[in-house]
Amino acid sequence: MAKKRSTLASPAPAEARAGFPIVGVGASAGGLEAFTELLMHLSLDTGMGFVLVQHLDPVHESALKQLLARATTMPVHEVTNDLRIEPNNVYVIPPNTSLRIEAGVLKLQPRDKARTTARSIDVFFESLAADQHEGAIGIVLSGTASDGTIGLEAIKAEGGITFAQDDSAGYDSMPRSAVAAGCVDFVLAPQAIAEELARLATHPYVAGSASRTDATSPTRPEADHAHAITHQTDGTALP
Repeated sequence: MAKKRSTLASPAPAEARAGFPIVGVGASAGGLEAFTELLMHLSLDTGMGFVLVQHLDPVHESALKQLLARATTMPVHEVTNDLRIEPNNVYVIPPNTSLRIEAGVLKLQPRDKARTTARSIDVFFESLAADQHEGAIGIVLSGTASDGTIGLEAIKAEGGITFAQDDSAGYDSMPRSAVAAGCVDFVLAPQAIAEELARLATHPYVAGSASRTDATSPTRPEADHAHAITHQTDGTALP
């Protein structure tokens, strides 16, 4: 059966991009524990903005903000509409909403009640890819089903960097789906993902993404891309 292809919005103009990497994190069952572990080991000064899209009960209030604030001293925000992402901040989706990003600003819409299959992670990742291009980083953590796979494909297609949790995931359907699709650069445990993000923050490709803002700017160096593909399942860091 053919895989559904991503339909991306029009690319954001260069001047509308954030100027720093934005990390989208998708999680479902078991994901809170995984993201908490990631935050506990994450450097506080990566210069990246972090957005968690967690599958939530649509009819109950979420305690995500309070729970995650115990794992990091970075500011943790529950997203409100038209909230601009800032580096070294964490943003969490509120219940019963759909989240997108436009020109570095988070946009909330009511959740589509007619949709029976959760696709909130794909929706955000696809918008992140279209908005930030090579400045997008996508991470799929523990969860059931396959939400996030199409979104990681979109990020990969735009030159971004992608991660999936390894067999430490309490529920491995979501990360396994992404790995099977061939769109994952690094398959790692949450602590190792945090350590890799810290290394990527100083890598010339990522650190220099803010300056690559016009049509003639270089894309991901071929050597780095080949390196990531070669080592996408063994956790080897970019050189």
